[in-house]
Formats: sequence, C-alpha cells, structure tokens
Amino acid sequence: MESYVTAPSPLWPFVVYCLVVLVTVVGMIAVSHILGERHHDRETDLPYEAGVTSAGNPRLRFSAKFYMIAMFFLIFDLEAVFIFSWAVALRETGWLGYVEVVVFIAVLVATLIYLWRVGALDWGPGPMRPLATGQTGKRERSES
Repeated sequence: MESYVTAPSPLWPFVVYCLVVLVTVVGMIAVSHILGERHHDRETDLPYEAGVTSAGNPRLRFSAKFYMIAMFFLIFDLEAVFIFSWAVALRETGWLGYVEVVVFIAVLVATLIYLWRVGALDWGPGPMRPLATGQTGKRERSES
C-alpha cells in the first residue's frame, strides 16, 4: 500500500497578486496627489448637489409615518420575493403549492386591509370637520 504525500499548493501567486494590488493602489493615490490641483476656494468647499447649493441643516427629522411606510414596503417587497420564487417552482409544487400560495396571498390581503382600516397608510391629516354653530376661526381637522 502506497501512501501519497501531496505537496502544499504554492502561495506565491497569491502573494504576487496582493503585491500588484498594493502597488496599483499606492500608485494611483501618488499620481493623483502629484497631478491634482491644490486650491481651496470658498465655492469649491461648499456641498453641491443637482445644481442647487444646500441650505439649512442636513439632519432633517422625518415623521414616524415615513418609517412605517418604509417598513411596509420592505415587508411587502420581501413577500413578493416569496411569491416570485413560488412562480418559478410552480410545476414542482403542484396543487399543494398553489393552495399554500393562495393562503399566503390571502394573509397579505388581510394584512393590507387591516393596515388600511387602522389608518397606518394615511399620510395626510384627517378630513375637515365643519364648524359648529356659534364658533369662529379656523376649521379643525378630525383625528380619524
């Protein structure tokens, strides 16, 4: 019975690759530093986006409803991935898979109806209530 001892794979190709990457990165940074312009004007130091200079504080506070809508989007988007994967495997799943996805979609629809009824999908203020007789001033918005 012969025993074979395999030689370890050479490490030098990986070392050469790492050195080439390191030399390339250092070279790009050095050339950029040598050839780049060095001036600091007030206009070039200002943030600039889409042709409009920014004004005000960049840390804006968003309403909690914004985050609620983002979470709903992620949840329903993830469920769309499940439905798409079911559609890809439709022939393999057969009727049992069809019944399961119908139940899954029914739960999605029930959840959407619940969120709609609770008012979690309402962005704007509630509908306007008419003024009671004898009151003056602005009309109030209802909370429902």
